[in-house]
Amino acid sequence: MSGMYVLAGIIHFIKPKMYMRIMPNYLPNHKALVYLSGIAEILLGIGLCFPVLKIVSIYGIITMLAVFLMVHFYMLSREKASAGIPKWILLLRLPLQFFLMYWAFIYL
Repeated sequence: MSGMYVLAGIIHFIKPKMYMRIMPNYLPNHKALVYLSGIAEILLGIGLCFPVLKIVSIYGIITMLAVFLMVHFYMLSREKASAGIPKWILLLRLPLQFFLMYWAFIYL
């Protein structure tokens, strides 16, 4: 799980435009938010490796995934925000997001 979040966070810095394109219009400063979320994913992923930070990191991951739900719903609501991804795949991502939250939760 740790590696997955660290890798996902790194991708925010490699391909920031990919993430900025799917950010809801009502959120300010998309580039800064993409970088901040990348930093959060990297730090939380690393935090999972240290017993003293594990629980805080798990709650952070669950919170982060809950916040990211707004992006998933936004992608469903706007043709441009969907980034060309078929609606059925976007719909499948919603239960996946809850599975990822559960996956983090079982490590508490």
